[in-house]
Amino acid sequence: MRPMSPLVTEGLERHFTVHRGDLVEDKERFLDEVAPKIRGMAVSHVHVNDALLDRLPKLEIVANFGVGYDTIDAAACGRRGVIVTNTPDVLTDEVADLAVGLLLATVRQIPQVDRYLRQGKWLEKPYPLTGTLRGRKVGILGLGRIGRAIAHRLVAFGLPIAYHGRTRQADVPYEYFPSLLEMAKACDVLMVVAPGGPETKNIVGREVLEALGSQGVLVNVARGTLVDEEALAAALADGTIQSAGLDVFAEEPKVPDALIAQEHAVLLPHVGSASHHTRNAMGQLVVDNLTSWFQGNGPVTPVAETPWKA
Repeated sequence: MRPMSPLVTEGLERHFTVHRGDLVEDKERFLDEVAPKIRGMAVSHVHVNDALLDRLPKLEIVANFGVGYDTIDAAACGRRGVIVTNTPDVLTDEVADLAVGLLLATVRQIPQVDRYLRQGKWLEKPYPLTGTLRGRKVGILGLGRIGRAIAHRLVAFGLPIAYHGRTRQADVPYEYFPSLLEMAKACDVLMVVAPGGPETKNIVGREVLEALGSQGVLVNVARGTLVDEEALAAALADGTIQSAGLDVFAEEPKVPDALIAQEHAVLLPHVGSASHHTRNAMGQLVVDNLTSWFQGNGPVTPVAETPWKA
């Protein structure tokens, strides 16, 4: 229904009859014509809900390009016996690398320093001193695959790690906080890596930002909806927190002007997994999930709401 990489489209066309909704202008007419015979979907940032599922009576599987699948009502799919898959693991290291890079760029103001040099200001005087990672404690919201990979990297920086999630994880040495607010009070960096969706919408709001404090740094590489962007812009403007590094936004590709106006924020256009290597691996996993399913071998990477027994 939206453009996908040639690796996905060409890979699927080798195995299936593929109907390209991304190539038509009238998507409603397109769906009227092809929906009754569609058995599988390859999607990227497409809302799959009851209204769409009602039009797809033969649908068996939805293969999502990305580890996050908050645009897909997986519970509704489950009730209809429709399999949902995503692309975990293959992007874990890439996103974790980017998250650490974004943290460094934010704390040490790397983009701002680069602009300072290019504008010839170094000829006038040295750049002002920046913040540091030294003496900071990092709180991770969501210690899943990516959260763990980020923690592993930051331990190498000599930083103490804490985490908040629905449950304590017995196999990690990090400090657990059952309350996000209490973790924010105890940390200097809040790293957001939790899933999106209604349950986590605006979970990082004014109260959490105030708890993080005037030296606090927020980094979000998960979903923009987890952060109250209006509250964040205000917190940056009035010094409630020190800075923020964001790779995701609530209404992409739209970024609030109030955030763009904050010179001490580092903003990226959702590029966490955007390398040739990783996007190809993600695309191949979309193809693999669909081919495996229709070969009778089941899904390769079903999501949690899709319990599957081979």
